[in-house]
Amino acid sequence: MAETEHITVADTSAGPGGMEDPGLSVDIPVVELLTGRGFITGKSGSGKSNTASVVAEKLLDNGFGLLIVDIDGEYYGLKEEYEILHVGGDEECDIQVTEEHAGKIASLALEQNVPIILDVSSFLDEDEAESLLTEVAKQLFAKAKKQKQPFLMLVEECHEWIPEQGSMGEVGKMLIKIGKRGRKHGLGIVGISQRPADVKKDYITQCDWLVWHRLTWNNDTKVVGRILDSQYADAVEDLDDGEAFMMTDWAEQVRRVQFHRKQTFDAGATPGLDDFERPELKSVSEDLVSELETISEEKQATENRIKELREELDKKNSRIAELETELQDARDLQRMAEQFTDALLGHVEGANPGRTAKDEMRRTREWQQGEAEPAADSTEPASDTDAEAASSEAADDTEPDTTSGGGFGDAFSAFADDGVAMNGGSEGANGPAASAGEGPDDATTNGATPSGESTQGSSDAALEAALAAVAEDDSAADTEADGESNESDADRPAVVRDIEGDIADLEDKTRRMLAYYREHGPGTPLNAHFSAGGSGDRTAAYARNRTLRLRGLVEHVGRGKYDYRLAALVREEHDGDIDDATAANYAAQIERAVLQPAD
Repeated sequence: MAETEHITVADTSAGPGGMEDPGLSVDIPVVELLTGRGFITGKSGSGKSNTASVVAEKLLDNGFGLLIVDIDGEYYGLKEEYEILHVGGDEECDIQVTEEHAGKIASLALEQNVPIILDVSSFLDEDEAESLLTEVAKQLFAKAKKQKQPFLMLVEECHEWIPEQGSMGEVGKMLIKIGKRGRKHGLGIVGISQRPADVKKDYITQCDWLVWHRLTWNNDTKVVGRILDSQYADAVEDLDDGEAFMMTDWAEQVRRVQFHRKQTFDAGATPGLDDFERPELKSVSEDLVSELETISEEKQATENRIKELREELDKKNSRIAELETELQDARDLQRMAEQFTDALLGHVEGANPGRTAKDEMRRTREWQQGEAEPAADSTEPASDTDAEAASSEAADDTEPDTTSGGGFGDAFSAFADDGVAMNGGSEGANGPAASAGEGPDDATTNGATPSGESTQGSSDAALEAALAAVAEDDSAADTEADGESNESDADRPAVVRDIEGDIADLEDKTRRMLAYYREHGPGTPLNAHFSAGGSGDRTAAYARNRTLRLRGLVEHVGRGKYDYRLAALVREEHDGDIDDATAANYAAQIERAVLQPAD
């Protein structure tokens, strides 16, 4: 009998369940083996892995193709006698592979007839092992449809992939697909498991040949009873090592057989007290390994390129963050410059453009609340941006007092001609001042200083005088506002009502952004805008945040974040003449009146 048609794997044995004389050869048809569905089971140490190795050795002896899915790393001993490619996830393998190698592995196995051990025991990540096995199974099935070549796939511990209970993953679905449809394409499968009760019964009942080694667990012996017979369920508990009941579609009875001992190194044997001696293993062709190494090198090059691109992206993001910080610092400097300009304008005698616009806005609100009639030329601002426009227009339209020296331009000229430099320098080279920026008594109706009069002073003295003038203007305006307030607000300073009105005039989203800063502390404009119901658009977020910042309701605290400062604003508007507790109390009153919690 030619080994190319049948392979001899065992001899008949005597005992319960045995119907034949002991010592007869037990053969398996090669075509049925390569293209069919088989199942080998038995408890640990009963000989199931030895049986699978004997089948593999006989196929390798005759040059037939196979792929072994090794879940415990016990088949590399075949390399003692055979040139078989051992692939997996560690350095013990001929080459380390990943999911990207699946197509090449299937191509080597089917197209070049290279026997392969796919060692998934060497993967620390189970998901990575499952992905690799799933893709290899898919590639084998796809290529087998075209190749039409008999090929066997042995899968150790198949209950891990095709369980009876619980859900089945992609790899299990693919193995079941091979079991049901692989035969017509020449692709066979053998499942190996120590727990038949845990293997999906749809697979077991469709197998062409089954091998039952020793089983002792009640659930497992029940499976034997259902598939073979009750007499075998009792006898299977007493089988010797390597002995099994074998049932095939090509034989008419169940046979009690003793499988041959495998010839190669038993890497799956339980370690004992003797010294472990690993035999010299055969190496595979360098050409085979190089084909897989090319895939690994390409993958590594791709990963390196991705890493480089990520590093470049991180650098650009860091640079963007630095530029945003610099931009915010520049905006803060601009705010300081605007405050300094307001101080200089407040020092000019006569109408205060900024205060005039603020009073105009207050009268508009009081008219809306029924407290006073609006000024004849006032208009109601439509939103917080309109309010800013109204304030700016009011400042531009206010006619400066003829004794003021000509407004900001003349005040700045006087400040400069007095010899005051931004770094604290002394009298300038021009000597006498050219305008009335020093004080109201020095001004003339046309803005020129009388002949023969000159002033000297430091930048500190001028700035102190300017700030004092601002304080006097604010105090006078607050007193006037207090006089105009109704009896219900008589106990609150005018500046508190002003701030309350300013917040009330804000658009709803802008107020919600302010509420976000109040509730969450330091945050970015984008987060505040999103919390307020905005889309998170950067331009819109920073536009609304600028409104809050220019009104002094929030301040930049570094790294692109802003924080709530209503209590500080209340105290500033009082020129610092109230304590923190009072300022916090006024701030709380404002919050209750106009500031709703953020969503």
